[in-house]
Amino acid sequence: MLQEKIELINRLKSKGITNERILNAIKSVPREKFVSEKSKSLAYTDIALPIKSGQTISQPFIVARMLELLELESTDKILEIGSGSGYAAALMSLLGGKVIGVDKDEDLVKSSKELLRNLGYKNIKILRGDGSKGYPPYHPYQKILVSGALPEIPEALINQLDHLGVLVAPVGDRMHQKIVKLKKVGKQITKEVHEHCIFLPIRGEYGF
Repeated sequence: MLQEKIELINRLKSKGITNERILNAIKSVPREKFVSEKSKSLAYTDIALPIKSGQTISQPFIVARMLELLELESTDKILEIGSGSGYAAALMSLLGGKVIGVDKDEDLVKSSKELLRNLGYKNIKILRGDGSKGYPPYHPYQKILVSGALPEIPEALINQLDHLGVLVAPVGDRMHQKIVKLKKVGKQITKEVHEHCIFLPIRGEYGF
């Protein structure tokens, strides 16, 4: 799959992804391990693919774009809401300090924990819970990535961001969202709206 991986990296570059740390992480993480058996031949195409429990692994370009917007630093403690297969968590484990992934689906939590452990990722903790409420025990987080659609960004997540923290999430209705980036500076929040995207909804108290 080396050639397919090279072609994917070139496609991401052609679509404007220039961050070498992110591109190197995508080269390093074996995406084929995170998709269903029948989708392995498509692992390095730039499309979303099915995983367990009716969920999906996101399109590589959208993942890369959201990671670019997160401005990840090597010392960051990162919260991922809707960690799913664990693929984005694996990427972020190479770009940040510690990753806390939260997912509501028990089967996904179990399988992603086992896979990440077997692949040797040691700075990731995957937990079951209502990610729409964040995960207070480990806050504050320097970065929060929401890997699923939200109708709006909950105050609970904003409150768990550290000073100068960044949150990136797909925000909209169930069918159409835009990538929203929030940056916290003291008590002030700045907001940017970016690409159109389509994510499955985050389920929970502040989700769908």
